[in-house]
Amino acid sequence: MSGPGSEQEGRSVSAVPLEAAVRADSAHAEQGVEGPAALGPRARLFPALSAVYRAQLSRARVARIPLLFVATFQSVGIMILMRGVVDGGGEARAVVAGSSVLVVAFVALNLLAQYFGQLRADGGLDHYATLPVPPAAVVLGAAAAYASFTVPGTLVTAIVGCGLFGLPLTHLWVLAAVIPLAGAALAGLGAALGLLAPRPELATLLGQMGMSAALLLGVLPAERMPTLLQYARDLLPSTYGVEAFARTFGPNPDWAVVALDLAVCAGVGVASLAVATWAYRRAAVR
Repeated sequence: MSGPGSEQEGRSVSAVPLEAAVRADSAHAEQGVEGPAALGPRARLFPALSAVYRAQLSRARVARIPLLFVATFQSVGIMILMRGVVDGGGEARAVVAGSSVLVVAFVALNLLAQYFGQLRADGGLDHYATLPVPPAAVVLGAAAAYASFTVPGTLVTAIVGCGLFGLPLTHLWVLAAVIPLAGAALAGLGAALGLLAPRPELATLLGQMGMSAALLLGVLPAERMPTLLQYARDLLPSTYGVEAFARTFGPNPDWAVVALDLAVCAGVGVASLAVATWAYRRAAVR
């Protein structure tokens, strides 16, 4: 049996948490706090972009370097084969410029399509979705990391090509603009293909087809193409980077036209990265 003492003790025990809750509510009211504390702000674009870029660069350094050698060897081999067909002039400039940008296409388009296709299939997008980073930072960070691996191969290809065809090395510095702009355009396209493909196998296939298009339409001189392929060449994002680089091999480059080609390449790059960001949001919520 429970006596009055135990009943009073039960009342006092049950009153303790209630009194504590009331005091807590009063303290929150005095401090002007209502409800749960707000979450911290999302990371800003550029700090998040830098973090994703460093993480992707560190992750892909070991795995992608052998593939970079393959891309460089492939482009140099194509120039050696074309050396027996093309003597010089505008065709030689097109071959060297197209082969140099082909290294960018192999890494930024082909490999990035495979990466995002595999990331979507393995559920890796769920990991990025839990991070407080903008979707654009994920796409731009991965694209910038993959494009960074193309710099040595592109330089080697351009130098070897100039030696094979007797072209000047004077304006090779233009690659400092061609590589990031063409890389952004092709990386955005590669990321979009990988994110929109329903299966990773299809993403790999689309990336290979895109690289083949860059090989066919970028390396071969436009004058030797049928009219239909010339129109298709104008739709390829890297074409304007190839044209800008090829114009600098002339004795008196028209820098206004070079700047215009680079501006078009930059515009295409912004558009392709915007499509890739939309594709990332679409894939992350599914």
